[in-house]
Amino acid sequence: MSSPLSADHPAAQPPGRGSVDALITQTRRLRGDVDAVRRDAPRDAADPQGRWQRALYDLALHQLNDLDAHLAQLRDGPAPAPEMTAALPAASRRGSLLSRVGSAEWNLLTDDAVWSEELHRILGRDPATPPLTLDELPSLVHEEDRPKLTAMVTACLVDARPIDGEFRVVRPDREVRTVHMMGEPVLDADGGTATMWAVLRDVSELRSRRREVHETHDSLDRHRQRAQSEHRLAVELQEAVMPPWRGSLRLPRQGPRSLDLAAQYLPASTGSLIGADWYDALELPDGQTLLSVGDLTGHGPAVTSSMAMMLGALRGMAMAGTAPAQLMTWLNHLLDSTVQPALAGAVCCRYRSDTRTLTWAQAGHPAPLLYRDGTGRRLDTPDGVLLGATSGAVYGQAEVTLEVGDLVLLHTAALGHADAPDRLLDLAPRLREARTAQDCVRTIVTECGTSEREDDACVLVARVTP
Repeated sequence: MSSPLSADHPAAQPPGRGSVDALITQTRRLRGDVDAVRRDAPRDAADPQGRWQRALYDLALHQLNDLDAHLAQLRDGPAPAPEMTAALPAASRRGSLLSRVGSAEWNLLTDDAVWSEELHRILGRDPATPPLTLDELPSLVHEEDRPKLTAMVTACLVDARPIDGEFRVVRPDREVRTVHMMGEPVLDADGGTATMWAVLRDVSELRSRRREVHETHDSLDRHRQRAQSEHRLAVELQEAVMPPWRGSLRLPRQGPRSLDLAAQYLPASTGSLIGADWYDALELPDGQTLLSVGDLTGHGPAVTSSMAMMLGALRGMAMAGTAPAQLMTWLNHLLDSTVQPALAGAVCCRYRSDTRTLTWAQAGHPAPLLYRDGTGRRLDTPDGVLLGATSGAVYGQAEVTLEVGDLVLLHTAALGHADAPDRLLDLAPRLREARTAQDCVRTIVTECGTSEREDDACVLVARVTP
């Protein structure tokens, strides 16, 4: 069917073949680039952002395929006649742009209708059956969309307004398809509407891909909101169980030979990962001082909750007078018996101020560092595997006598780089010049705590005072 035109609108000349070929080449090159990026994108079905990105890639490729087909049709001229189209192989028609675009013309004077073969196929009708008139057309339209179609057709026939809208059709096999209709009235010599022509395109796949983009975007938003809620919960849990003191602290609070204490928690560089690293300093009923640092594997509210449970158990057992090695044994049993498997590294120390004795045990954790007279060294490490790694693990215990001016540094594994212990030991001359434990922490954070960290970290400094 030729495109109907009013007398004062001559047919436009097609663009030069060379310019359209250039556009087709650019479109195909862009399509290849998009497809290459899509193939290289990570495929993780559990990642909402990844699903949303893949949906956008698919939508972009679908639209580029249509653009390629439109440009090719523009270059090659009008679609072949129905008898020529029928001669094409079925595989060539199926899924092509040609198979998704049909045309129609309705003569208002004779009430005749002419449909292209492809429009019959789009609407699921046998091409041998007569086309439907404008009055009969709503019978194919989804009940909810009939008012929309009626309004568009009325505006076209009465007000000579072009048609541009979508509606759903229900094919005889009950399959629902989405159709985009564009059309115009053709006026007679008296200015009245003589005929109406329209091009109808099956956009079901395009709309399906757009729905997928919207759905995956909504899923991504829900995932982000859930992550933000979990982040807030993890932060609140962490703040609730970490020591309430900030800055410096002296323990025991009464009597000579106390420890000058300072500590700091360092979040991960990303800012979105809340782990389960902790530090703690607590005055015990017998006058001794508990010092501990540690970390659980993982991130989020569940891990932070496990850290809260573990830190509470550690404080309780220390208050009851449990020695560090036995304390580690019981903490291992606690983690081993929890429903949610977890691994943790920890150092636990008891300091007795009257003898300046530090007794300590560790579980798969960096050993404390001792600084004396401007030099530093690692303390000899007693046996001890990660908490939760094996049932019935036995933990060793070590003891060292400190001197006035000594500085003991406890830190979790994520502080700085893999060479953090060596870097920390190299700070011995500068730490000797520091006046307070808080000054020592500032120096350590400046040198080792500002680098990119994939996990959070803690540092605790104890200086022996006269």
